[in-house]
Amino acid sequence: MNENLMLYLIAYLLGGVPFGLIFGKIFAKVDITTEGSGSIGATNVLRVLKQHDPKLAKKIAILTVIFDVLKGVAPILIARAFDVSQSVLWGMAVLSVVGHCFSPFLKFEGGKGVATGAGVIACFLPLEIAIALLAWFLIGKILKISSLASLGALAALIIASFILHPEMNGIHSHAPLLIIAFLVVYKHLPNIKRLLSGTEQKVI
Repeated sequence: MNENLMLYLIAYLLGGVPFGLIFGKIFAKVDITTEGSGSIGATNVLRVLKQHDPKLAKKIAILTVIFDVLKGVAPILIARAFDVSQSVLWGMAVLSVVGHCFSPFLKFEGGKGVATGAGVIACFLPLEIAIALLAWFLIGKILKISSLASLGALAALIIASFILHPEMNGIHSHAPLLIIAFLVVYKHLPNIKRLLSGTEQKVI
């Protein structure tokens, strides 16, 4: 198999590992895909586990975020150490998020790509991610709506990337970033509908 194809496959399969589901079952004996939004991400982990074990919920949610970030970052950093081209690394980044959002281990269901997307993009655009995290924190702190904070952070990230890196070093295109952004927005469509109708739940 072509070396690049192998890297893409590894990125996709690692991205598809549903750590939120795994940790929920191991530590709380709860299948988070059958409760709440059904997402494997940290927000649903927190929301669902709060109903079963409030003290444990935040710890498992944090653990989920950490591993959702690492599963995207680790293969990119390892590949970069072997001088893999920037275009291939970006391809791996996109496929990590695809794997998380459409996991081959969950009949192509999954999470919403926020933590994994932030992790992989941080490998290339750390300053933009810092700006996005600040936006996420401020929106989340003030409005306490996770989906709105994530979408606001995404908007801040994209705007910052066009200002700070208009040429996108090594690939000369914002296409991979925009594909990741599209995936995140697509997976948030139910949240967007609830935001527009005023029925989106807060996470406190």
